[in-house]
Amino acid sequence: MIKWLPALVIFKDYDNDWNNYLNAIYNFFKDDFVDHNPTFKGIKLRLKRHPLIDGKEATFWHFISKGRKEDERCPDMRRCERIRWPKPIIENAQNIEIKIWENNRKGERRILLLVEKENYLIVLNKRKKYILPWTAYYIEYEHQKQKLLKEWKAYKKTGVSG
Repeated sequence: MIKWLPALVIFKDYDNDWNNYLNAIYNFFKDDFVDHNPTFKGIKLRLKRHPLIDGKEATFWHFISKGRKEDERCPDMRRCERIRWPKPIIENAQNIEIKIWENNRKGERRILLLVEKENYLIVLNKRKKYILPWTAYYIEYEHQKQKLLKEWKAYKKTGVSG
């Protein structure tokens, strides 16, 4: 594991109690993104707050769950365990271990931060005056990682992707 990344937040360390675990990982998220205002290359990050579910911001749910439909997302333990990773990765974007590129998805400009060694990706949504953390996830399959690396390489060559 990369030394500057925080330790994983493991479910069993919370007595395998989902509510305790959810509160703990939300508190990490809240400390990193609600109570403090991180920046990406000097640009402030804001949060996608709505829809609020159980008083927790949409960004939080995108960091810890997966699914195509907003109201049908399911917790993903690999995302949950890595809840402490997005902020340090975003704030250490200059680190050589992070591959960064931009692409267009669904008509929006996205910034991707890939920590290849950890199979971890953060997606930021680029707005005019700020950036929204959009999602973050563990890359489960090698073909997914190879597709991302191919996109990054194309971007590095041309400055254009997606």
